[in-house]
Amino acid sequence: MPQAESKKFKEEQAQLKNLLVEEENPELRFTIMKTIAGNLQAVHDYPELILFLTDWVDSNPDDPYNAYWLLQTAFAYLKCSSEPMAQYYFERTLRNFSDLTIQGQSIHELCLKHLLQISTDPANRITYFNQLITRFPDTVSTTELYVRMAMEYEKEGEWAQSLRCYQLFLAKDDATTIQIPGLPNAYKTAKRLIDFNNSSKSWTYENLNDLLRNVKSALKSSDAGWLEGIRSKVNFFAMSWKTDENSANAQSELNLSAYMTEKPINFSTTLDEMSTPSEAYLRTWGWNTSPNIWYLYFRKVNFPADQNIHGRWEWAGIYFGEKL
Repeated sequence: MPQAESKKFKEEQAQLKNLLVEEENPELRFTIMKTIAGNLQAVHDYPELILFLTDWVDSNPDDPYNAYWLLQTAFAYLKCSSEPMAQYYFERTLRNFSDLTIQGQSIHELCLKHLLQISTDPANRITYFNQLITRFPDTVSTTELYVRMAMEYEKEGEWAQSLRCYQLFLAKDDATTIQIPGLPNAYKTAKRLIDFNNSSKSWTYENLNDLLRNVKSALKSSDAGWLEGIRSKVNFFAMSWKTDENSANAQSELNLSAYMTEKPINFSTTLDEMSTPSEAYLRTWGWNTSPNIWYLYFRKVNFPADQNIHGRWEWAGIYFGEKL
């Protein structure tokens, strides 16, 4: 700022501060404060802005607008890329000051939303989500927040609470249609978890060898009923290699007997080379369809909510045709 402009700026700020000291009306003081703070923001003097606002709050504990001044302090720290200090002032506003509505916007709601943007601690984020849902259900998407809170509970290992949030999400009217940034398959993910949790899980096997032994025996004997009993009863898919498991084209219902004849289904003696410690593929052929080659897909169950089931194996799906 040129020297002449700087001098004029300081003189105007000094005049405003003198007016502020003399003014007793809270609303007029608010206007003067906003003008002083706005001038500092305009010249990007955030250190001075922070000092001005925090000194005012400390010196005027009865000012009814202190929640707003601390909110502006937090914003100033964000401009300085000081997220920890911004978090401190957002939380101090929530903890120590009653809520205010400025220009139709709740100060506490703004604090909570910004805390969710900068906080990485799952326990803190759960607290913020809960407050938004309970205090501001009409101005936030509780549908989205239930999913995001469920994910934070997962990080904390609070599986019962996570499942409860997913259940609350599924119960919302817009759960099937909501578009959540960064979570393109939120509904299907939640439904799979809840459906699996509510199922008997009786089709899971303690180890892959036992599962493969039964599958191969059923294939050898062309026993469609046996195969039906072995496959997963929840979230089973049957699709081509090009189809995504989350796609609507990934069949969940497949009548295996319609694709089997009296002749045995052939299978490779070893698992496919793309198998891993948590996933396995078995090439089979001779199905009564085109293509007649299917890869049976097996995976370890990833369900920490039940340690008796987590880590067991299930036959989870089928890929049609030769692998790509």
